[in-house]
Amino acid sequence: MKVREAMHQGAQWVSPDTSIRELARLMREHDIGSVPIGENDRLVGMVTDRDIVCRAVADGKNLDNLKARDVMSEGIFYCREDADLQEAVRLMEEKQIRRLPVIDQNKRMVGILALGDISNAGPRNLSGEVLQAVSRHH
Repeated sequence: MKVREAMHQGAQWVSPDTSIRELARLMREHDIGSVPIGENDRLVGMVTDRDIVCRAVADGKNLDNLKARDVMSEGIFYCREDADLQEAVRLMEEKQIRRLPVIDQNKRMVGILALGDISNAGPRNLSGEVLQAVSRHH
């Protein structure tokens, strides 16, 4: 099975200057746990709901002044839409990540591969394996 068959299509990124409140609103509105961050036609980071809580709220920062760039995780891992699902799962396991941006042959983001996508599309043993790997303590 190829990644394109399992991924959630149509993911969009937002600017690093997007406010934290807007990120949280997007997550709530679309029932998602992360938002890709892009700049100059390149994926530059990812903000998860956990990033907002740990890097902003828990540190007591003023949410009115924070932007995506202030809390985003950099050094993004991704996979290609034509990659085997097993290959993408191995990357998620190795890097202990729950969501993986998917790019096409033109290096354009075309989707996100999340644990739920693997659970819905992949073999049962594969979803259990990746869940166990990304959930172990760091």
